[in-house]
Amino acid sequence: MVRAARWLVVAAVFMGFRGPALAADAMGSASQRIVVFKGSVAPSARVAIASQSGGVVVRELRLINAVVIRAGSSLLQSAEARLKSRGDVLNVVDDPRIDWLKGAPAAVNEVPWPAMTEFLKGRLETSPAAPAPTAGQDAPWGVIRVNAPASWSVTKGKGVKVAVIDTGIDFDHPDLKGAVAGGWSAIDKEDPKNFKDDNGHGTHVSGTIAARDDAAGVVGVAPEAALYGVKVLDKDGSGNFSDVIAGMEWTVTNKMQVVNMSLGASRGNEALQAAVEAMAKAGLILVAAAGNSGGAVGYPAAYPQAIAIAASDAGDKVAYFSSRGPEVDFIAPGVAIPSTFPGGLYRSLSGTSMACPHAAGLAALAVAAKAADGPEKVRALFKAGATPFPDVPAEEQGAGLVDAAKLVR
Repeated sequence: MVRAARWLVVAAVFMGFRGPALAADAMGSASQRIVVFKGSVAPSARVAIASQSGGVVVRELRLINAVVIRAGSSLLQSAEARLKSRGDVLNVVDDPRIDWLKGAPAAVNEVPWPAMTEFLKGRLETSPAAPAPTAGQDAPWGVIRVNAPASWSVTKGKGVKVAVIDTGIDFDHPDLKGAVAGGWSAIDKEDPKNFKDDNGHGTHVSGTIAARDDAAGVVGVAPEAALYGVKVLDKDGSGNFSDVIAGMEWTVTNKMQVVNMSLGASRGNEALQAAVEAMAKAGLILVAAAGNSGGAVGYPAAYPQAIAIAASDAGDKVAYFSSRGPEVDFIAPGVAIPSTFPGGLYRSLSGTSMACPHAAGLAALAVAAKAADGPEKVRALFKAGATPFPDVPAEEQGAGLVDAAKLVR
């Protein structure tokens, strides 16, 4: 077993095409807008029209028939007015740079991981044929609580393509070697293949989904799934809406099957909504963190095409920080979740960001076991395999907690 001394335990909560280069200018403090065109306008025409408006085109977003322009405030205002007056432009929306991981409670009363694991023993329905995690490693309490080991005699999610739209992945982590099959960066325009995690959030999320079933560290919900790191946030967890949408576009272009978005904003916009709708139309299963405000569900989780995940603790209570509302679809463990962290480390973190990858791992199991090829099929399978917590309103937990063994039968 991994000794406690090796673990860094913290009480923290965390709530992704390469376009034309930005021309050198003296714009000073520049801002960006996403210009959405009618689908009949050709990509080359979009760039030409946007450039003629006075803005500099810095990225194409073909998934939503859009381009991103940048200019100083006075130029941008006039460019936006010109573009909005055109009949071939559907919309011009703000493209602010925000902290997508914002919203951490100051403290969480954590139960030590071994105590949680012991606490859960005997509480779960298990299969006689269910293999135990490999000797020498620990199954995090959340992986046990969703009953993942009881599903592994059927499938471990082998080959299912799971994209993590986040801060990237530390693909050199010992528990993720062999799990990461590729990736892309919207942040590093000079080297878009550089999706290495310089924050830690994306690596932690990735371990919960698919840390390998080996002789050390932790194990994920779907330990044979194929991970793809889609880096849309910088080392501070910040990115433009267009960065996140560019990552969403990459997942469609590269035919991902499950997409984990453990990030969120307090508001959405028409461009982000269009990207979510395009992903659903392409058959991608988008699993998103509900948010950590304790209030309304954030975006993109609030869009109906996304599967929104709230957070629970080891006592099957809703985490106090978990966002809530009619948009919540399911709940998963999200308090004191141990997982992989850059540099070969492990940390225990809390948030709907940590609940979301449990559900993404479950979606990978559903795809592998049931050939579920779209969000509505997975949503239906989740509902059939979920049990609600007693005396908890639906707006706080949706249909409840999904049991992996029931899911794959």
